[in-house]
Amino acid sequence: MTLLVTGGAGFIGSNFVLDWLRDHDEPIVNLDSLTYAGNLQNLGALEGDARHHFVHGDIADQPLVERLLAEHGVRAIMHFAAESHVDRSIHGPDAFIQTNVVGTFRLLEAARGYWGALEAPAKDAFRFLHVSTDEVYGSLSGTDPAFTELNRYEPNSPYSASKAASDHLVRAYHHTYGLPVLTSNCSNNYGPYQFPEKLIPLVIHNALAGKPLPIYGDGQQVRDWLHVGDHASALRAVLERGVPGETYNVGGWNEKPNLEVVHALCARLDALQPRADGQSYASQITYVRDRPGHDRRYAIDASKIERDLGWRPAETFDSGIDKTVRWYLAHGDWVAAVTDGSYRAWVSKNYQ
Repeated sequence: MTLLVTGGAGFIGSNFVLDWLRDHDEPIVNLDSLTYAGNLQNLGALEGDARHHFVHGDIADQPLVERLLAEHGVRAIMHFAAESHVDRSIHGPDAFIQTNVVGTFRLLEAARGYWGALEAPAKDAFRFLHVSTDEVYGSLSGTDPAFTELNRYEPNSPYSASKAASDHLVRAYHHTYGLPVLTSNCSNNYGPYQFPEKLIPLVIHNALAGKPLPIYGDGQQVRDWLHVGDHASALRAVLERGVPGETYNVGGWNEKPNLEVVHALCARLDALQPRADGQSYASQITYVRDRPGHDRRYAIDASKIERDLGWRPAETFDSGIDKTVRWYLAHGDWVAAVTDGSYRAWVSKNYQ
């Protein structure tokens, strides 16, 4: 049997693929359209590995997905493929609707036809795991309790609205057709291979380049930070032990304001690769105009996945940040390869 992973050349998807093939011999068919954030260099360690079959294609190409499901005897779909950056969704929402909504719909249709034709016990064992975000729940005040799986949806950006729509489609395919789906809603991920438009790799990259470290507004937007390695282990638990039709929130139990995160990164860089002039990288912090509709706080209550599936993150915030900074320092070639001219134009547009 085989896993079909969508978006497996992106940040979270590639980390899951690498993590899976470190511990399993079950092969993976990796379907990715290789947009700007998809990078085959993430998967360089798997070159020549017969367990990893990469397919350059779009999840909205339903005939292609149907063929891959049938040819490879897929027993589960791990659906990572998504447009995921809030700032990009503000400037260009169309791609988010096409990938996150239309693409998920086409993938569900292909999965429904394939699953419906399976014989028991393969039909009973099949799973469709939809990887989503805590941003579908909206924004919290400083005193609100953390998001649980029972929070109502209140998306505030084109990105989170498109993910909310995909979540609803997945739920509907379970309740209408019986498709054995699982949904995970995760907090902010960080770690190796993250495209440097997101806060943590952006700060590391700019710090080392001597550039300003842009902070939106007052920097007090709070996020729950989850190391991508912990996210991969949580998804394995959901796939193996999750109950079809259920949703599982995945968080790191690490609520931090953005400004505190930036100072933590600067402190690690100061220790590991000090500036030549002896100053702290924190001197490069620069405040910029807040983005439209910026949610103030996200927080995940991950009690359900711990109670029902026995999963809890292994990384603390300090250990995860240390590992992440060390990884980026050791992989300057990867960063250089992804930070081309189009990326620099994007940063200039959003953080001018």
